[in-house]
Amino acid sequence: MTSEDVLNEFRGAGALREGHFVLSSGLHSPVFLQKNLVFMDAQRCERLCKALAVKIVAAVGPVDVAISPAVGGIIPGYETARHLAVPSMYVEREDGVFKLRRGFHIEPGQKVVMVEDIVTTGLSSRECIAAIREAGGDVIAAACIVDRSGGRADVGVPLIALATLDVPAYSADALPPELASLPVEDPGSRRLAR
Repeated sequence: MTSEDVLNEFRGAGALREGHFVLSSGLHSPVFLQKNLVFMDAQRCERLCKALAVKIVAAVGPVDVAISPAVGGIIPGYETARHLAVPSMYVEREDGVFKLRRGFHIEPGQKVVMVEDIVTTGLSSRECIAAIREAGGDVIAAACIVDRSGGRADVGVPLIALATLDVPAYSADALPPELASLPVEDPGSRRLAR
């Protein structure tokens, strides 16, 4: 599956939006990928995650478990794990820090792929990887449906992306005039009340 194929899945779901958006990272962008509109379609989600699983195995070989950050990574993490034929778990925030909860457990040294939905800066991925390592997992790679950093995000392990895009993102104090003139939408989840 090519990056254009992935974008076509987003287009087909009405999930490729243009305007002025504040991302979960706090950065501003003229493009927003409304991933939940993609993941709510089981067949569309299956196509993407099956292709991601194939790409993971081609890059790093078999893994023992897939772990994702809650909430956005849970659906693609589960579906990718299903195609990898491994257990799926997720970390969630407790006092602001990702942790394995709900009885999830990693055996020491298990080979883990961390599966994300969309990577912009890599912050959530790095936090998730730190939690997996704290729990004893050996994170051999990270994977995502879309890397919108153009390959620049450093997550601390090899990042396997189904699609790599170079979508501009700006800090609030460095907005280009054409973006600053548009009304702001804030669909990002990191600033939701906890």
